[in-house]
Amino acid sequence: MKNDMLAKHLEAFIANHGTLDGALTGVSIRLASSGELWYGHHHQTRFRPASNMKLLTAAAALEKLGEDYRFSTEVWVNGTVENNSLDGDLYVKGKGDPTLLPQDLSSIVESIQEQGIHSITGNLYVDDTWYDDVRLSPDLTWSDETFYYGAQISAFTISPTTDFDTGSVCIEIVPGKAPGELTSMIIQPETNYVEIVNQVITAGPGGEADIISERVHGGNVVYINGTIPADSEPAKEWIAVWDPTLYAFDFFKQAWKRADIHWTGQGQSAQVPSTARLIYTNKSMPLSKILIPFMKLSNNGIGDILVKEMGRQFLGEGSWDKGLEVVHEALTDIGVPTESIIIRDGSGISHATSISPDFLSMLLYQVQDKPWYDVFLHSLPVAGHKDRMTAGTLQERMEKLDVKAKTGTIFGVSTLSGYLRTKSNQAIIFSLMLNYLMDEEAGPDVLDEMVQIISEHEFD
Repeated sequence: MKNDMLAKHLEAFIANHGTLDGALTGVSIRLASSGELWYGHHHQTRFRPASNMKLLTAAAALEKLGEDYRFSTEVWVNGTVENNSLDGDLYVKGKGDPTLLPQDLSSIVESIQEQGIHSITGNLYVDDTWYDDVRLSPDLTWSDETFYYGAQISAFTISPTTDFDTGSVCIEIVPGKAPGELTSMIIQPETNYVEIVNQVITAGPGGEADIISERVHGGNVVYINGTIPADSEPAKEWIAVWDPTLYAFDFFKQAWKRADIHWTGQGQSAQVPSTARLIYTNKSMPLSKILIPFMKLSNNGIGDILVKEMGRQFLGEGSWDKGLEVVHEALTDIGVPTESIIIRDGSGISHATSISPDFLSMLLYQVQDKPWYDVFLHSLPVAGHKDRMTAGTLQERMEKLDVKAKTGTIFGVSTLSGYLRTKSNQAIIFSLMLNYLMDEEAGPDVLDEMVQIISEHEFD
């Protein structure tokens, strides 16, 4: 490990920056060409990585599933079709697709019609048994359960937009025309599955919105309180639903009604029986494209679906436990043995997951030799880029630097790991991890300053 001016600059920065008082700072810097560790500060200490965990999930998914992997949603029938009528039951089987939108369910129904089914004398069923029934990430805190980043994981789920925040709704809060008026609310996608109790009042012009949302545990009643200025743009709250399987199935049944397909039974949950036959399969976009919203936008739901999918595909069980076994195996195959780390989910929302800066920087070094590296690199946020789906979470950061890196934020934690092209055109790998911050929102500025210091250094 080199001991030069970079070490002096970074040590002085860490010692003198007030935001880092009482916090724990980890730094690992390597040459991209050789993997040589150039500088380390608590680099072998385990930190909570927050969404830097997604680097591990993405690498493991590319290694195991492959960049061309696609998720499936299947339609099965158990009965006979005569005269455009199914005498029996129809099943929609979810197999983890995190990119399903309500309109995709309408397309699936249209495809069923094309199979010659215009009515059903039996039941409509939904089968989500491709994954286990443990819906929430093992270490998710109760306060995260309301929001999209803490949404429940299901094998049959939909998203409100192409950000693919699975199992959630977007609630737009529109201020009234005058102070004191109740706001109006628009739900996307339009649904009666969630009940909104609107208690947001329009405030005087100027200032900022002050809105608090809470979904009642065990149900889909959402209380939204607070104020929003009369001259403000509409605010948006992204709320996780309770039971995303039934949420998606509700849209599936609505699509049947719009298509004027009649059935005499009820919509229920059940596993596809062995006597059923497959009549249609809907495929997702490939993994290479799914990684864009996953990494750029730091999408937690996609991360945990990928873990469960790896468990299902390689160990026959769509659970966090089995999926993480596969992640450990994949990382070891890549060249970063996992004996020194603790991982608990695929997203990084866990406060128990613990990874060292050295592990992350070595992972970023090792993946450079993989055939899927270009896909991996393309998925990383690009600092300062104007396009949201290129820059992702780095859109308003480090505009003058050549950085491709994954961000991470949970309570008290701010992290950044990735690739840097220095001002002297040298390729550097870095992992910067801040834990026990008094205010994690101050972390990104600190990390950006550290990257600036690294970018000005000569590595020779």
